[in-house]
Amino acid sequence: MKIERRWPLAGAAFLVLAVIVVTLLARKPRTEYVTAAVERGDIHDAVEATGSVNAVTTVQVGSQVSGTISKLYADFNTHVHHGEVIALIDPALFRGTLQQAIADSENAQANLIASRANLEKAKAALAQTAADFDRTEKLAKDNVVPQQQLEISKATNDGAAASVNGAEANVVQARAQLSQKSAAVAVARTNLGYTVIRSPIDGVVVARNVDVGQTVAASLQAPTIFTIAQDLTKMRVYAKTDESDVGSLKLGQPVTFKVDAFPKERFTGSLTQIRMNPTMVQNVVTYDAIVDFDNVGMRLFPGMTAYVSMSVATVSNVLKLPNAALRYKPPMEPDEVVALYKKYGIEPGEAAAVGSLSGKSGRRAETAIVWKLRADSSIEPLKVALGITDHAFTEVTSVLAGQLKAGDELLTRSVTSKAQAPTGQGVRR
Repeated sequence: MKIERRWPLAGAAFLVLAVIVVTLLARKPRTEYVTAAVERGDIHDAVEATGSVNAVTTVQVGSQVSGTISKLYADFNTHVHHGEVIALIDPALFRGTLQQAIADSENAQANLIASRANLEKAKAALAQTAADFDRTEKLAKDNVVPQQQLEISKATNDGAAASVNGAEANVVQARAQLSQKSAAVAVARTNLGYTVIRSPIDGVVVARNVDVGQTVAASLQAPTIFTIAQDLTKMRVYAKTDESDVGSLKLGQPVTFKVDAFPKERFTGSLTQIRMNPTMVQNVVTYDAIVDFDNVGMRLFPGMTAYVSMSVATVSNVLKLPNAALRYKPPMEPDEVVALYKKYGIEPGEAAAVGSLSGKSGRRAETAIVWKLRADSSIEPLKVALGITDHAFTEVTSVLAGQLKAGDELLTRSVTSKAQAPTGQGVRR
């Protein structure tokens, strides 16, 4: 009897368990959505770049001669003026070279004087032999003197003429030697002058590369002694700009930048030049955008890192959606997505031109499909026309399909119910 009662109870329990298992297996995993709200406000589209602060003109002052630094008249941060003596190389060797060159020049001058005197002497001898030859020639015609004496007189005259030519050549040679020695004097005097290092511009010494007693060697390249920056009240930023951004920049446009030394301040300047010389690093091409600015109070120093923002476009009081919503695609089968498109008046072919973000410049297609979370927790596709972006939000110029207003929740991510929903943004089921 007891066994007969247990069988119906066991069967009922098994039936209940089977129903529970079938019910659990039939349940579909719930989808949870991460959303971000549509806002109304301003958007500033800007090109961001990193660069360095530099003086407008920087001159490296070097030495054209080798020697030992005997004196330094300038140091770091010293204000110098054009022509001011800022360093001195020991001039002893160069002074001795100059004195030797002067002595050689004086010796060449004396040789020239002697050569000229010999030339005059040779000319006088030629005049004497020429007169003797004329007399002998006349006497020989009258047969007063023998022919042999005439030949001797002629040979003597010819020898005197050759001596004159030689004396003239010696004068030319002595003159050339004098010019050579005079040039050596000029070179020695110039090298002696190079031992005095003068500032080529008005400016501030930003680098000193030598100390007193140090030897500088000017061989293939002039050694740098000082680096002088001209007029630090007017400086410029060399900003490395991506090749995809240079087309949107305009000369003369205002530019703002920040530096680490003053993180809470923003400095202003203007774009004065985009240099055509490209720089390629790991297949990334950049161009130097030159930003000129007034360094009021000389607060910014050469070499500081500048974080530059160059405004491209600005719109005010517009509807803007988060860029994450442009990248979202619902985890649905293609036929389910097509059905939703048709339900809300979007042709399936229009979805192919979804305007997702692309590249560093943030350029996109003109239209995009975004997904709105409705009050009943269903999702609705919207087709919108896009404007400018600040890389966080994008302007909505018009809504082509559906309705969108500030405060609406757009889907940015979706997760299944088995995973813990991310925090920090609105999560709706």
